[in-house]
Order: sequence, then structure tokens, then C-alpha cells
Amino acid sequence: MLALATAGFVVAFWAWSLLAPLGSTLADELGLSSFQQSLVVAVPVIVGSLGRVPVGGLTDRVGARRMFPLVSALTILPVLYLGHLADSFAEVIAGGFFLGLGGTTFAIGVPFVNAWYPPQRRGLALGIFGMGTGGTAISAFTTVQLADAVSNSFPFDLAAVVLAVYAVTAHILLRDHPDRAVPAGSLVSRMVAGARTSGTWGLAFLYAVAFGGFVAFSVYLPTYLSSAYGLGHSDAAVRTAGFVVLAVVARPLGGWLSDRLHPVPVLVAVYTLVAALAVVCAFEPPLNPVGTTAFLGMAVGLGAGAGAVFALVARLVPAAQVGSVTGIVGAAGGLGGFFPPLVMGVVLGATGEFTWGYLLLAVTSAAAGVFTVTNVRRRARNAPAQA
Repeated sequence: MLALATAGFVVAFWAWSLLAPLGSTLADELGLSSFQQSLVVAVPVIVGSLGRVPVGGLTDRVGARRMFPLVSALTILPVLYLGHLADSFAEVIAGGFFLGLGGTTFAIGVPFVNAWYPPQRRGLALGIFGMGTGGTAISAFTTVQLADAVSNSFPFDLAAVVLAVYAVTAHILLRDHPDRAVPAGSLVSRMVAGARTSGTWGLAFLYAVAFGGFVAFSVYLPTYLSSAYGLGHSDAAVRTAGFVVLAVVARPLGGWLSDRLHPVPVLVAVYTLVAALAVVCAFEPPLNPVGTTAFLGMAVGLGAGAGAVFALVARLVPAAQVGSVTGIVGAAGGLGGFFPPLVMGVVLGATGEFTWGYLLLAVTSAAAGVFTVTNVRRRARNAPAQA
């Protein structure tokens, strides 16, 4: 069940990320401004992040066995539309809006995996599932190459075929845990209950720092490396890919350590690490070896932190509300990735350097560590044991 859920997450995130690598190509073909190009990339991410809230609530109610095949099948429609029919800015934006559906699968998989594992193993299991974010790397590495080698529509056709195969496979093989908790009430009432659940917004803040930091670096690091260190676009892209892969691999590490030690000390350690390394990066040290070591260290910290946050969700949130709370926390993580690049751009424009942007990251990460060791640790001590 874990393998099936992770595979679905990978495939959906691959499809969800198809537009980002083609941003410059679409800008040339459609004559887009830089703002329009940013919207093309941003719309699926925003919709996919916010859409996790209702999808998580629906998953609590009807189960992942229905939701995974349904969302996978529905995502085929915008994928094919974008690959074959969308030939204007408005049409690409409309297709991107519905493509955001693929990004909601995170809120399907977390409650599903959570139900299949006992509390002492959920951190590692959820960390393994979280490696499905690597689907964005598949898109980054293959979309442009496939478009150049075959045709512009081929990456979309390939993703649609894989989504269809997964939807059928999941419909046949996927099973919800027979004893999973099923909440009562309407979707709206359960979404409201998730928002009111004790600790939800604190968990959302922690995930916004950890996963949001990962998203921000994956988006902005190529620009930073080119601007600050004069690297070529290809070199900067390869180094960013290394950052992304290391963060994805570190996610189950954070879950495993949380199972062994408890999520609170793991989170305190990773937020302290990220804060310290952000201070190092603020002074633009030589890229080799200090700068590279600092960036890779932050990749490990942010990836492990994302895994530890959901190990904490599994411990603090009642089983029947995991989907609803996951939707809110997951949305915070996705949206959290938008603010740091904007801040870095503003800081660079105002001061001509990146120093203050990294110092703000250090302060934010340190604040997350302090919040964890005070508020979250107290909640964890008083939380009832989860079945």
C-alpha cells in the first residue's frame, strides 16, 4: 500500500510540474511578459496547494481507494488539454488551474499511509511517501529534453498515459485500512474542525518553514547561483538538482529519526542547523567547499524537517482528522515556498546584495526552533496516544 501511494504521488507531482520547465519556451512561443510567465508557473502550484484542504477532508470521508484513482484520472484532462489545445496565455492559465489538481494528492496519501502503520513506524512511512515530491525532479529533468527530441506535446502525452495506468492499477489494487477512522459531518464542517484542531496552525507554520524553504530554494537557487557566483545556467541547474535530490532523500531520514527519538528534538536540531547555515550563506563564502557544504547541509535539514513535521502530525492529530489537518498543513508548505524568492528579490533590489534575505531565513528558522521547543513540546507531552 505504501508503494502504491508513493507511486501515485510521484506520477501526480510529475504531471503537476509539467509547465514549470517549459516556462521560457511558452514565453517565446506566446510572447509572454515575465509576469505572465510567472503566472503560468505559479497557478498550478497555488491551486494544488490550496486544493489540498478540501481534498484532505474528502479523503477522510471516502478514503484514498476512491480518491487516488479519481484525482489521477481527472488530472489527465488538463494534461492533454495543455499538450494539444492550449495555444494562448488565457488557455494555458485555464489548463494550469485544473492541472493544480495533481498537487492535491499529498493530502490523499498522508491519511492513507497513516492508517496503515502503527504510531512508532509512521514517521519513516510518511517520509518514504513524501519522497514522491521527487516527481518534480522527473519533470525538471525530462520535460524539455522530451519536447526537443520528439514534440512539444509528447511530455504531456507520456504523463497522461502513466496517469491512466496508475488510475487503473490503483482502482484494482489500492485498499484503505479496514479499521480506518471515518468522521461524520459535512465536508465544510470537517474542514472547519480541522482548522480548529489544537496545534494545526503551529504545524502549518513549521511545515511552511521546512517544506516552503525547500520549494523556495528549488525555485530560486539557480538564479542566486548565477547572480552571486557567476555560474552558467546549466551548472546552476545541475547544482540545484543535487540540492533537490538530497532534500528528497533526507525526508524519510527525518521520519525515521522522529520514530526513534521523537519529532520535537529532530525539529529543533534541523531548524538550528538551517539557521546557522543561513548565516554562513549570508556572507557569500567561496562556493567550494564552504558554500556548497552550507547549501547541501540546508537541503538535508529542510528535507529531514519536512519528514519530521508529518511524523509530528501523526502523533498529535486524531486519526479521523488527519486528512483535514494534512490539507491545511500541506497547503501552508506549498504556499510557504512563494514568499522567500519574493523577499530575496526585494532585498536584492533594495540593497544590491543577498545578505539580509539569508539573515531573515536564519531568524525565521530560529523562531521555528524556539516555537518547537516551547509550544510544540508542551502539546506533545499532553497529547493522547494515537492508535
